[in-house]
Amino acid sequence: MSFSALQQSMRHLVDEWSAADAMVAYYAFHHGADKTYLVTSPPAAERAEGFVTISRTGIDLFRPLLTMRLPIHDLAQSRELLMQALPPGQEAFAAVPESHLPLVRALCEIQSEEPLNLYALPAERFKPLINVLVTREDEHEMPRFVVKQVVNGQRTAVAAAGLNWLSPRFGEIAVRTRPEYRQKGFGRGVVATLAEYLLAHGRVPLYAVNPSNAPSIYLAESLGFVDTAVREWMLEVRMRG
Repeated sequence: MSFSALQQSMRHLVDEWSAADAMVAYYAFHHGADKTYLVTSPPAAERAEGFVTISRTGIDLFRPLLTMRLPIHDLAQSRELLMQALPPGQEAFAAVPESHLPLVRALCEIQSEEPLNLYALPAERFKPLINVLVTREDEHEMPRFVVKQVVNGQRTAVAAAGLNWLSPRFGEIAVRTRPEYRQKGFGRGVVATLAEYLLAHGRVPLYAVNPSNAPSIYLAESLGFVDTAVREWMLEVRMRG
């Protein structure tokens, strides 16, 4: 089947308008055929019962990122699908919905895992924030906003907000602040500016945060982000033999 035919066979499994499916929809339909390989089950079926995307990303040059919707009611079918996507012994990152976690743990060796709570920012809840220190400095043709300070005699980005991915409906924000510059409002400033950019361009800003990261949760909620109740896990996995 062609790439577009595989995509069509998967569409009924994903709601592109739902925050819960936003990430998997991006990698399935918008990341590009040159960077993504699709595996469906049953193979070449006009209406797939499950799928895995295998994508090259900036996370790691050697390990792909997997996203998936497995037929979790059928253990054998799910195992076969995962093994087609990730042969025994091969390693990958995997973004896994909480409903899939027990199955993936049973089939793969888990090398690391991080729980993530997904927050979304409705336009009507956004609390704009003006910070004159924030400037735009795009990266890889994607919007990125930074605060720079003089560090060791050079102007350096001490806080930056960019995008993990951008689809026609959503954009997932990633923020990094140097430890010595936290609690100064810099992180909040760059996130607010990027969120405003996304809203102005018709996207819903998303923010995935570890539930133990209280400062990040406070930052998100202070700008109007709300907990979607979507729970995901970012795993480093190795397929069992």
